[in-house]
Amino acid sequence: MNKLLLATPRGFCAGVDRAIHIVEKALEKYGAPIYVRHEIVHNQFVVNKLKKMGVVFVDELSEVPDDATVIFSAHGVSEQVYQEAFDRKLKVLDATCPLVKKVHSSAKRHYENGRHVILIGHSGHAEVEGTLGQLPEGAISLIRNQKDIEKLDFKDDQSLAYITQTTLSVAETAHIIKALKEKFPKIVGPAAGDLCYATGNRQKAVAELSKEVDLLLVVGSPNSSNSSRLRELGTEKGIPSYLIDSVEDINPTWFVGVKSVGLSSGASAPEVLVQEVVEWIKDHFSNVELENRVTLVENTKFNLPIELQD
Repeated sequence: MNKLLLATPRGFCAGVDRAIHIVEKALEKYGAPIYVRHEIVHNQFVVNKLKKMGVVFVDELSEVPDDATVIFSAHGVSEQVYQEAFDRKLKVLDATCPLVKKVHSSAKRHYENGRHVILIGHSGHAEVEGTLGQLPEGAISLIRNQKDIEKLDFKDDQSLAYITQTTLSVAETAHIIKALKEKFPKIVGPAAGDLCYATGNRQKAVAELSKEVDLLLVVGSPNSSNSSRLRELGTEKGIPSYLIDSVEDINPTWFVGVKSVGLSSGASAPEVLVQEVVEWIKDHFSNVELENRVTLVENTKFNLPIELQD
């Protein structure tokens, strides 16, 4: 192996960066323990680091003591969770990504306008659960792929709208939206779905990189949807592609016969993990040429909650 290409942009998006800073600032201001409902972002390195700092991750609000501070993860929560926290008078810091919040607002707007909402997303994902919980039961139909569209059955006069999970495959989402519009010509929704800027940017960077490499490594946790999409994109481009949580997951046999490697990371993976992979490759292969392939430069930033702003 003689060449390592780094995809740029990669790693933390603005929503993830904001969520982690909310937790860190809350620890500074209120002290440990700080409670976080579900993983603040889908990355084990980040979660474990915050645990050591005094963060307690819980599955349900019932695990949070009275008068405690609780943070909602970047993926968002249902209206029921907000109400429960309000009823218990818990101090809430909402780390929901503003772009996910925008999807929630769209769902509510469509519902108020009398439309049935179709959500394109992955069942069981934290973001999808939070979005489903924005409206009364039965007001949203969840679909995963084009096959699910065949199961949808609405009256001709039913007003329909679609929204999407923010971390899906750009190409696959486009196909699903096209199929939805073919079956329901009057359906309304954003032309490219609600995919966040970081999802599209990282997928574009990996797609470009995949044209030049023999092997693709994506740093990210298995439960990270956007990281998994990057790995799948490499596979679709016809090159061996692996999702690794850290350098410890690397299998040296992957590199047999490989001349060039592409490296990227999901939107919830810290750069330190990427650099550890870079160092591993340098240690195992002499005279590796390292090249940073910049597709575009991101400058998006989201403000912290008012109570945490300096």
